[in-house]
This record gives sequence, structure tokens and C-alpha cells, in this order.
Amino acid sequence: METTTPLLKVDQVGIQFGGLKAVSGVNAELFQGELVGLIGPNGAGKTTFFNLLTGVYVPTEGQILLNGEKLNKLPPFKITRKGISRTFQNIRLFSELSVIDNVKVAYHSLAKHTAISSILRLPGHFSGEKEMDEKAIEFLKIFNLERFKDEKAKNLPYGQQRRLEIARALAANPRLLLLDEPAAGMNPQETKELMKLIAFIRERFSLTVLLIEHDMPLVMGVCDRIYVLDHGQLIAQGTPEEIRNNPKVIEAYLGEEVS
Repeated sequence: METTTPLLKVDQVGIQFGGLKAVSGVNAELFQGELVGLIGPNGAGKTTFFNLLTGVYVPTEGQILLNGEKLNKLPPFKITRKGISRTFQNIRLFSELSVIDNVKVAYHSLAKHTAISSILRLPGHFSGEKEMDEKAIEFLKIFNLERFKDEKAKNLPYGQQRRLEIARALAANPRLLLLDEPAAGMNPQETKELMKLIAFIRERFSLTVLLIEHDMPLVMGVCDRIYVLDHGQLIAQGTPEEIRNNPKVIEAYLGEEVS
């Protein structure tokens, strides 16, 4: 694991909405290949932090660096091209599109053929579409979704929709994958399978992963390190064992779950 230069560096980042500081003075570093958790009570600012990293919100203070390049004020699509991709707390699939087309939508940002070649139906269009089909099928096979490729996304069981959303995020070829409560709504068996899947895709795609999750066994079981937010501020960071036994974290969040 790279330990000298962070892939992601967050330096004193914050955002204020009117008089409310939703996130304030957060410092964080993620290194290549790490799987890092981000936890905290509801309303702690976790999803707001993800929105800052992905350009949905523009920081009102501090800076965000990916491989040393400043991301502040870049729109979301440019940040995606730089190498950050995400899933959402509430699943955001294109429900009326097929499973394979949901993956291809993400892959279009990396397509080699142009809009002109598609409009004019030039050879480059057909070869490009064929390449995207093949690439999308590869992702669907990895997530055991190939048999659903022609189904509408809305017809998939909930757990499979979660898998599809992760597959779509990976199709954008990220260096950093942000997972926003991927286990939300899953039963214990689905959560157990998800833990294995997250560990697998980290290794398979040589990814750095930042994970928001309320399921403590999942977080403690897969993460190398954990950051803890409370009221928009970072109150702790460390290994799962250090976080489990941190008095501030116990008081603010974990409570009896540490026992």
C-alpha cells in the first residue's frame, strides 16, 4: 500500500448554508488501495462530505486534492473523469432502462467514438457501441447480474439494484470509489455478501474506497481505518479497534454497540 503521498487529501474543508456550518474544518487523507470508513450519527454531515468530494457542493472553505490536483469548483462530470465515482444512499438507477444500459450510461463518459459518428452512423459508432456492450457485460458478470441484462432496472430485487449501482459506478473507471450506505435496506445475508463484494472489488480493481455505513459489523469488518464525524466536525480517526474504544465516539455514536 502506498503510504507517502495520499490519493485524496482533504484540507480544512467545510461548507456553510446561510448561518449553518454543515461541515467544518475537516482534514482527511486516503492512500492508494485503502478501504476507509466514514461513520457518525444521522445529520453528522457524512453525505454532505460526499457531495463536496464529488462537486455537488462547492466548499466554502479549505481544499480537496486528488493526486495533488485541486478539485474545488469542478463540476461533477469533470470530477468523475478525474477518477472519483460514487453510489447514493437512496438508489439512483435509471429505472426504465435495462440493466445493461444502466452500466453503459456510465461508460459513455469514456467512449472513444464521437457524437458525430453516432449521428451519422459511421463505423466508429458501431465499433464503439460493441466495445461498450462487451465492457458492460464484463461488469455484469463480476456482479452476477448478466442474466438480468435485458430486464428493466426497476424490476430487480433490492439487493441486486444495489449491486447494479456499484457496477455502474465502477464502469466510470474510478481511482476512488465512494459508497454511501450500500447496506441500507439489506437483510443480514445480503449484508454479509456485500462485505465480501466490497473487499473483492477493492482488490480486483485496485481501488481506494471510502464507505459511509451505519452497519457497524460491516464497517469494523472491512475497513482499514475509520473517520468519525459529529455535527459536521471530525471527532476521531483510527483503526477499527481504536474507534471501537474511543470515548468520544462511544459517547457521540456507538453507545452500547461497542459491547
